[in-house]
Amino acid sequence: MDVMDLLLNASPSKLPEKDYEIKRLTKELGSKVVFTLRALGYSRVLEIRRADDAEQNLKIVLAGTVLPDWKNQQLLDKHGAPTPAELVKLLLLPGEIDELAIRIEKLSGYRTDVTAEVKKN
Repeated sequence: MDVMDLLLNASPSKLPEKDYEIKRLTKELGSKVVFTLRALGYSRVLEIRRADDAEQNLKIVLAGTVLPDWKNQQLLDKHGAPTPAELVKLLLLPGEIDELAIRIEKLSGYRTDVTAEVKKN
C-alpha cells in the first residue's frame, strides 16, 4: 500500500492520554496521586501559543489535564481558589507545572522524534 491508500483508509484517532504520578503529592498525602493527561489538538496549541505569555505552561496544564478536573467546584472551594489557574498554582510547584506541560507537549507530538529518515539502497 502506498501512503495515499493508508491515509484514505485511516480513521481519525483519539488524542493520546497517559497517567503520571505526582511523587511529591503521593508522599505528602500517603496515597498515589495520579493525573491523567491528554494531548492537545492543533487549534488548542495554536490558541495557547498566540497568547505568548509567561503562563503558557500553566495554560497547557489546564488544557491538557483530564484528571483532576481543575474546574471542579468542590476542589476550588476546598482550596479557596477563585479560578482553575489559581488552583493549579496552589496545588503544584512551579517545576511540577513545567514538567506536566512538557509531558502534555510530548503527548501532542512535540519534543519527540515524529519522523524518521527513509534510507534507500
